[in-house]
Amino acid sequence: MKQKYDVTAIGELLIDFTMNGTSEQGNPVFEANPGGAPCNVLAILKKYGKEAAFIGKVGDDQFGKMLKETLEEVGIDTEGLLMDRDTHTTLAFVHTAPDGDRSFSFYRKPGADMMLTKDEINYELIDRADIVHFGTVSMTDEPSREATKAAVIYGKEHGKLISFDPNLRPPLWKSLDEARAEIAWGLEQADIVKIADNEIEFMTGEKAMDRAIDKLRAMYPVKLLLVTLGRDGSVAVYKDEKVFVPGFIQENTIETTGAGDTFGGSVLAYMTEHDIDALTKEQLEEMLTLANAGASLITTRKGALRVMPEKDEILALASKEI
Repeated sequence: MKQKYDVTAIGELLIDFTMNGTSEQGNPVFEANPGGAPCNVLAILKKYGKEAAFIGKVGDDQFGKMLKETLEEVGIDTEGLLMDRDTHTTLAFVHTAPDGDRSFSFYRKPGADMMLTKDEINYELIDRADIVHFGTVSMTDEPSREATKAAVIYGKEHGKLISFDPNLRPPLWKSLDEARAEIAWGLEQADIVKIADNEIEFMTGEKAMDRAIDKLRAMYPVKLLLVTLGRDGSVAVYKDEKVFVPGFIQENTIETTGAGDTFGGSVLAYMTEHDIDALTKEQLEEMLTLANAGASLITTRKGALRVMPEKDEILALASKEI
């Protein structure tokens, strides 16, 4: 019997160089953390005891080998991970502001993650999954844009739930109009969408959150819409329900890398156990509380993929009064 998966994700896998103090000479020191939003999502799913597989490409270099080993360490299936001999693994340098927020510099012209073609996709990993998850970092350039869309369309045609996180990274796009068009494509496909407050404003032009949510829902047929509001918490919008749950504030926050992915993965873990067509208001509140707790815990750690919180830690924090 072949392995079944709760979630198969397609997209980027890269190295996040995060700031880690200064050297004796006063130079900034960067730590090479395994990263990439789709695998961060899969890593937290593994902590919830779920089965996960990844489809993507890295360079056949020291960083690519490190990434493959890291996925295997955390239990993500790497059957769909290819190694490219001609193109190096993508590198991202993450600059962290004093409040923990981040800006990115990418070394990716090209990067191996962009070079995945639709013919290289292991479609069996989609056949064996309940949910297909994707973002737009793999849609900035060809051929990975065509590959990502092929995987999503295949998933839809075979009755899979489609999960989407826009994960807007402006420096990676040739133009913001192109980014908006590709995010719109993703929103049209998805059953479950996790979107950040700045991304929903980007897509709707509305600063007021209620108006932005209403406008987005009128434009796209998303069944379950989740809007993250940073430290303030999150909103779930489902049928006629709009549920807000405040965030868990951590006094020892270091950086926000992986917070959105931990939130999104926690939501997907919850949805593997619940019917998307029959969610109650109480379940939406429970789901957001768990997801907020997971997201807040990851902000106290450097990196994301390797240091995801344990399920018991998340449940313990989620059970506390906010």
